[in-house]
Amino acid sequence: MRGRLALRFAAVGFLLAVLVGPLALVGYRAFGDGAGPVWDAATGDATLSALRLTLIITLIAVPANAVFGVIAALLLTRPRLPGRTLLSVIIDLPLALSPVVVGLALILVWGRTGWFGEWAIDHGFQVIFALPGMVMATVIVSLPFVVRELVPVLKELGTEQQQAAATLGASDVQILWRIVLPAVRHGLAYGVVLTTARALGEYGAVAVVSGKIAGRTETLTLRVEERFQAFDLVSAYTASIMLALLAVFTVAAMRLLNRERH
Repeated sequence: MRGRLALRFAAVGFLLAVLVGPLALVGYRAFGDGAGPVWDAATGDATLSALRLTLIITLIAVPANAVFGVIAALLLTRPRLPGRTLLSVIIDLPLALSPVVVGLALILVWGRTGWFGEWAIDHGFQVIFALPGMVMATVIVSLPFVVRELVPVLKELGTEQQQAAATLGASDVQILWRIVLPAVRHGLAYGVVLTTARALGEYGAVAVVSGKIAGRTETLTLRVEERFQAFDLVSAYTASIMLALLAVFTVAAMRLLNRERH
């Protein structure tokens, strides 16, 4: 009994020391001169622009990965699919690959001297240092989460119901909409929450492809660094608090979905 209590106190103490304590210190420093400076920083044009861009990127990247995740998970649960192992490795690659490398790879492909960069610019479509490149970077780094939540669920579900529906004349779209998606809805929702959390907090890949242009290609994570480097600590702390609040809402949704799954 004492051993269990000691382990619990050790775990709680570790979390307080490395996570809760530093976050609490950020809040304390932000409100050190009252709520007025924090409110001014939070409602400033640059901060609101960064928040808006962060949400736009998330609202594009998350549905894209949700759709891809469903398709990829269906493919990975088909035992006769050729190249299934290679597809699985490619999907998991962003988990092991540094986000900075992802950003560099996008520049090599879509930059001015890249494979498709000159063609894209000639046709009035800018990817690097613009929203499309930031969305691509976010999609890539958050790619595996929906897939990895759905694959175990689909394996447990099996294909008997789908085969029976096909025998009765149901189309692939009807099978997907009426059988597959209702059965995996909790896993899909959980994967979407994880993808949202990753998209909101992404820094490395986005920093490489964005150019960090204030008011144009600066997300909240980039603004934290930019304001900290400029010694505008109140603005840096305020942007950090905003990110922390978004994270809290995301984790709360995750916990709620996890409770419904069990």
